[in-house]
Amino acid sequence: MPENHADPSGNTAAFRAFAHTVEPEAPAAASRTPLFVGAAAVAVVLVVLLAWLVLS
Repeated sequence: MPENHADPSGNTAAFRAFAHTVEPEAPAAASRTPLFVGAAAVAVVLVVLLAWLVLS
């Protein structure tokens, strides 16, 4: 029973074409800088609030 799947390594030209195909580039990930800035701002606010509660 023959398979319908052609193995690219069975033919030199087909293998070269397979090996030299360029994969599409994945889109760049979103920058995480705003997340870090927001987390740092929340941390500063919490520290100031805690210091105000302790010193009051």
